[in-house]
Amino acid sequence: MKLTGGTRTVNRTLEAKSRALAGLKGYVINLESCPAGSPITPEFVIGAYHRLFQIEKSFRMSRHDLRARPIYHRTRDSIEAHLTIVFAALAVGCFIKERTGWSIRRFIQTARRYRTIETQAGTHTITAADPLPDDLAQALDHIHRTDTR
Repeated sequence: MKLTGGTRTVNRTLEAKSRALAGLKGYVINLESCPAGSPITPEFVIGAYHRLFQIEKSFRMSRHDLRARPIYHRTRDSIEAHLTIVFAALAVGCFIKERTGWSIRRFIQTARRYRTIETQAGTHTITAADPLPDDLAQALDHIHRTDTR
C-alpha cells in the first residue's frame, strides 16, 4: 500500500529530546540495598548490569561456537545435565580466554584445522601431524602453563 498526498513534517520537539538523551541509558532495579547491606550506588547498579551482560554474552558465544543448540528437556536429570555441559563449556572458554587473550571462537576456528593422526604399522605407531602455526603454538603453551602470571 502506498500513501500519497499529505504534508511531511519533522517533529522538532521529539528530535531535540532524542538528541539530548542520545547515549544515556536507564536502569530499573528493585533492590533496597546492596547484598552486603550497604546503600545502592550507581557504580553497583552499572557493575551488576555489566556483569549480567558479560554472562549473557558468554552463553550466546559458547552455545553458538560449541554448536549447543537449544534442547527442550522435560526431566530434571536431562535439564541438569544440559546445564552442566553449558557451564563446563563456559568455564573452559573463560579459562582459554584468560590464558591466551583469544576469544573462544578464534581458538576453535584456528585449532579445528589441525589434527594428529596415528597409524599402526605392525608393531610401530606412526604419528602424522601438520605443523602448528606460531600463534596457535604460543596459545597452547599459555594454556598448558602452570603459573598464572
